[in-house]
Amino acid sequence: MPKGVRVRFPPSPLSWTVIASHPPEGIPLRDGVSGAADCCGVVEGARSNLRIHIKLLDSQHQFLKGTTNLKIEKTIEENHEAKLVVEVEPEQMQTYKQRAARKISERGKIPGFRPGKAPYHLVVQNYGEQAILEQAIDYFVDAEYSNILKEADVNPGASGSLESIESLEPPKLTFRVPLAPEVDLGDIHSLRMPYEWTAPDQSAVDKAVEDLRQMYATTENVEREAQTGDYVLVDVKSETPELNRTGYAAVIREEVRDTEWPYSGFANELLGLKPGDSKTITHTFPEDWEVEGLKGKETVMDVTVKTVRSVTLPELNDEFARTVGAGETLEALRESVARDVEARSKADYDDTYFVDLIEKIKEGATFKYHQHSLEHEGEHVLEELGQRLAQQGMDLDTYFKMRNTTRDQFIEDEVKPVAKKRFERSLILDEIVRSEKLEVDNASLDAEFNNTLSALTMQGLDFSKIRGGKKGQQQLAQAVAMESANRVLTRRALDMLKSIATGNYKSPEERQAESEAAARAEAERAPEEEGSAQSGEEKSAQAQVQATKAETVQDVGPDSAPEEEGSAQAPDKVKKPGAVQTVGADKAPEEEGSAQS
Repeated sequence: MPKGVRVRFPPSPLSWTVIASHPPEGIPLRDGVSGAADCCGVVEGARSNLRIHIKLLDSQHQFLKGTTNLKIEKTIEENHEAKLVVEVEPEQMQTYKQRAARKISERGKIPGFRPGKAPYHLVVQNYGEQAILEQAIDYFVDAEYSNILKEADVNPGASGSLESIESLEPPKLTFRVPLAPEVDLGDIHSLRMPYEWTAPDQSAVDKAVEDLRQMYATTENVEREAQTGDYVLVDVKSETPELNRTGYAAVIREEVRDTEWPYSGFANELLGLKPGDSKTITHTFPEDWEVEGLKGKETVMDVTVKTVRSVTLPELNDEFARTVGAGETLEALRESVARDVEARSKADYDDTYFVDLIEKIKEGATFKYHQHSLEHEGEHVLEELGQRLAQQGMDLDTYFKMRNTTRDQFIEDEVKPVAKKRFERSLILDEIVRSEKLEVDNASLDAEFNNTLSALTMQGLDFSKIRGGKKGQQQLAQAVAMESANRVLTRRALDMLKSIATGNYKSPEERQAESEAAARAEAERAPEEEGSAQSGEEKSAQAQVQATKAETVQDVGPDSAPEEEGSAQAPDKVKKPGAVQTVGADKAPEEEGSAQS
């Protein structure tokens, strides 16, 4: 059996199933990459001796007759699945049965014959026609299935299955193949949505500086009621899992923050509470809340104050700037904070802008995908939830019990809606990448790759301790490279959507023409810059010589002329202007070594 293919044979020969996990060579995957690297195809290395000609009967059915004794009937069903009925001539199937009999006789022992040399009829007598037919079907799938998909013009989106054997005389097999997802974006180029981000004002920078002071503040426990400016350490218990916290530090500020957990204004509920005090807080979250499990939900939280700590803020001066590590002066610190505030403000705006833009595109888009694709995305959603819960010391089963639900019900009510939204967004971005011919250049990929590795290192990842040694490191590098490429392509797809929505769109041909023009201009400018650099060096040398001459003329007099003339001929006097050249030559080996290093 080939790699990636497994055949299960139930007792009845009319209900066989084949599971194939490798796409055929040359069949494009959903992301436009050819190869055998996803679970949406069949057998690697299948023979290519099958040449099938297609004859279109109607919009729903196609009948294909092959020159090598195969007939294929294709039906595209409403669930985005292809039904392929493949009829094999008995002579062709007999060839596979002969191969199967030889293989069986190699594994078994038939008296009087060496392994693999027993006649066909004796193999049938010893092992039965059923065993030979099972192995023959195995060989048939190995050799022909990828060609069947290719010639039937089927682009698989998931594992195919051999649903049944309709008959044995002649052999007729029915395959079902989920099709690759498709999306039609409609008239996307007429879509308009202004991009109206504005840089934050000085007050936002001042707030960020105050947050830094809070981070570097000193605190001490107090036995009084909590006041504005205090840190309050609390335990929060609730029947709503998303609201349980142990040792949560809330900061009571004068101005309420939108980013406050679990909702804006929660910390102010703690005013007046002393260590050991408890309070029951009721809050109803809005319908458009970002946390799925809290949308429109009325919640009850039992809050217990563990400690109250008064805060002493550091002085805002150059010493504080050096402590933070953002510069040597307070002004440098403010400039660094301002850049960070602006970057975060733009990122937050972009998140909202592109989510709204993609939702607007979805209104005019048409999607076609098999249920398997949605289930696959749902598995990713559930896996990510499990990882987040694990960080809080909880598993999925415990989470389901706390939510008073079952796994199946949770998947139906919450996982599937999220998976559908994410999957359709990814289809839109994939189609933008494909239709606009977006690519990843090496420079962008290298930069993203290095940034990702740096981030992993800052998070404490030690590459020398990766499991599997060099192989494990190589696998990690490949995963990071793939993730980096996806990020670059995603950003470029979003930028393309932004250019369309703001009326600044340029077609792939226009972008290609601009790129080629820029390359020609760069090529033409290079010789000029080289000539200018050489001309500048010559002028500099001439100026240096002229300056030396001027100094010499100024020092020459009637009494000193002979001496200066003789001095001018002395090596140590003549080479004086060239001292720079001598120093450069001395440094050249060192600089060359540095460059090589």
